[in-house]
Amino acid sequence: MGRDGLRRTRRGALAGGLALAACVAAGTVTAGGTVTGSAAAARDPAAARNAAPASTGSPSPAPTPAPTPVPTATSAATPGSGATPGPGTTGGPAGRSPSPKPSASIGKGEGILRVLTFQGHVEYGATLTGADWVSPFEERTGCRVVRLDRVGSAEEMAAKFRPGSYDVVSPSPELAGELVAEGKVAPIDTGLLSSYKDVPERLRELPSTRRGEEVFGVPYLWSADEVLYRGERPKGPQDLYDDERAAIRDTPMSLAGAALALKETRPDLEIDDPFQLTPEQLDAAVELVSRHDGPGRVYWRDSLDVIRAFATDRVRLGGALPYHADLFARAGRPVKALGGAPMTGWADSWMLSSGAASPNCAYRWLDWITSPAAQRAAAAWTGLAPANPEACGGETRRVCDAHHVGDAAWLKRVFFAVRPSKDCGGAGGECTDYTDWVKRWKNLVE
Repeated sequence: MGRDGLRRTRRGALAGGLALAACVAAGTVTAGGTVTGSAAAARDPAAARNAAPASTGSPSPAPTPAPTPVPTATSAATPGSGATPGPGTTGGPAGRSPSPKPSASIGKGEGILRVLTFQGHVEYGATLTGADWVSPFEERTGCRVVRLDRVGSAEEMAAKFRPGSYDVVSPSPELAGELVAEGKVAPIDTGLLSSYKDVPERLRELPSTRRGEEVFGVPYLWSADEVLYRGERPKGPQDLYDDERAAIRDTPMSLAGAALALKETRPDLEIDDPFQLTPEQLDAAVELVSRHDGPGRVYWRDSLDVIRAFATDRVRLGGALPYHADLFARAGRPVKALGGAPMTGWADSWMLSSGAASPNCAYRWLDWITSPAAQRAAAAWTGLAPANPEACGGETRRVCDAHHVGDAAWLKRVFFAVRPSKDCGGAGGECTDYTDWVKRWKNLVE
């Protein structure tokens, strides 16, 4: 989310036998294996979104198999035909239902697939032999991933994505809204996805993946922004902004967290959705964040930043992830999560390119990526919660427990991110656009 320049860190590399003192002193972490500085940062679960391109170099492509002829896209609009549903069409009756009925089967695969995602979202065994959920997909479907591009930020993804260049893309909520509005992604017939029905309705109904009755995104991984603290328990989320010794994520979307705190303490502002703010409400959120800004404030860009801040007693409070709370608990550190309060969060999704040359292989990918096997591997690697609760087993169990997967009441407290828009998310009125948030945030932290 936002301009935080974050890169994903495999959960197991920082958890388990974590040595926080070593992390603080040398920027290295050991657990099971040894992960040092840049290697750890390359797989940070708090991902970069809508930020300046990450400084980690070019994304590593998947191994290129023997050349396969690329089929020519036609003007038909059904996945079984080998062509892509257009942005103005529906994906059939199942695409309009949160609990779809079975549709016709996916047509014959075209043999190849081109994928664009964030670093750490898709692994094919190059980083670690055991981290590979591409090879099983290829063996199961006969669709070969001939292009796997991974970026470090949503800004980089937006600049790179062209509907004719990729079949599937995995954007952040802020970018997802833009892709839908610009017609760069197509409606999805969720009846063709065998595990979609297992995704909780709360995640299936997120506005970042829907437009009216049409479904444009299949939920993949999600997380929430918790307030962590050491020492005296804060009265509420607003304490994060009333203490200079606090860590706040360096992203414009952190303004939604401030707005959520104001929703409780300033009822006169009449804040409903913290991601859809009027100019007055956005002004109040910016003022709250800046009120106690100073040299003691940490605007963190990757997991090591917030870990160091707590481990060295530089901060007493911090906005972080369930991943971090579990990390400190496993390390025996006196850092706890403030429970019971509303919080912001996000859910990344997979979308179908409106110019996909291989729509049948794309549908097979969407079907695979929502399966328990693929989601279990992705959640264990990233430390983010799987959208499909059936994935909560084995190495993923701790990830799910940290995110309270299966606890509907906990999930209900999460306000999931959506791109801020002038029409207040289609609800009417005059709100601020995401570009306004970016400008205000840059002025605040730079």
